[in-house]
Amino acid sequence: MKWCKNCVLPDSRPNLSIDDDGICNACKNHKTRSNIDWIEREKAFRKVVARAKNQTHAYDCVIPVSGGKDSTWQVIKCLEYGLTPLAVTWRTSGRTSIGQKNLNNLISLGVDHIDYQINPNIESRFMLKSLEKFGTTGIPMHMALFNIPLSIAIKFQVPLVVWGENSAFEYGTSNPELAGSKLNSAWLAKFGVTHGTTAVDWLDDEFTKKSLAAYFGPEDGEIDKANLEAIFLGHYFQWDPETSLIESKKHGFQYLEGGSRTGYYDYADIDDDFISIHHWMKWYKFGFTRLFDNLSLEIRNKRITRENALDIISKIGNQTPHNDIIKFCNFAKIDVKNFFTICEKFRNLDIWKYSDGFWKINDFLIKEWNWNEI
Repeated sequence: MKWCKNCVLPDSRPNLSIDDDGICNACKNHKTRSNIDWIEREKAFRKVVARAKNQTHAYDCVIPVSGGKDSTWQVIKCLEYGLTPLAVTWRTSGRTSIGQKNLNNLISLGVDHIDYQINPNIESRFMLKSLEKFGTTGIPMHMALFNIPLSIAIKFQVPLVVWGENSAFEYGTSNPELAGSKLNSAWLAKFGVTHGTTAVDWLDDEFTKKSLAAYFGPEDGEIDKANLEAIFLGHYFQWDPETSLIESKKHGFQYLEGGSRTGYYDYADIDDDFISIHHWMKWYKFGFTRLFDNLSLEIRNKRITRENALDIISKIGNQTPHNDIIKFCNFAKIDVKNFFTICEKFRNLDIWKYSDGFWKINDFLIKEWNWNEI
């Protein structure tokens, strides 16, 4: 593993590369922000708004929302620019009480809203199959949260879908076309977090096309035929977790007190009991956790130093989400021992080595690390 000298991410992270100077492409992308003419970007967004308003007599845009601080910020921005949004949520079966409160608050800002619940029996079995096949529970989640808003936009003849930040830009890509303003099929194939699969790849004796209907996106050509535009709001306005938090708090967003659920932020990933498992599997597969992602953003935004980040990682550890694992196992109807047996199959043996009774990563970023932590 090679580690970025500026942030705390390794080259084992998908789509992240480190150059000869030891700097990752995500850090290099972030530095380009100073060269961006944000006034011109805002003007470009006004043109997007004008096109949407001219093409519809009902909703101007669909906003995919969870109720989190980013989707709250998306709603605030769209309302500020006079759009009439339809907010659409894929309703996780692990929704938390604070997640529900924040979603209710988002709706109260002044939007119509669809809360799309998938059959939990289908969802639980799909999540388990996803874990067994690819070592992640997140494939059904990502299929649903990307495809449901697009499908609804087409059904309601809405010309615009407004997403938040572009993860390709924020976390690294070698393809500049994917780091821009558009979410398209090429972006979904690379950054949709579905291991290159679509719903059709999961059809079998158990799952029919009808039972997985919610996970299917628009058919080929439907988006172009509908003249549907899907954009990242973070392309037009400087996206920063602190900025969206401040704006969302002004409009009623609430967050946890006493520490984060996963990662560094006590205001992120708080609406779903199962998201922590998706993030935690990075530890087995790539040798880092959500904490490393969050702290790298803080370093790039110059709120902490790399040395601060190393100290925080040392103190927090790998954040195994034991309580959430129990909740997921109850949902998926498996025991916890079986869960860890499945996870163990996805331990990346290119970076993990068994030594002195423990699994360890040689040349790990933190020299004094408790490898006994599970």
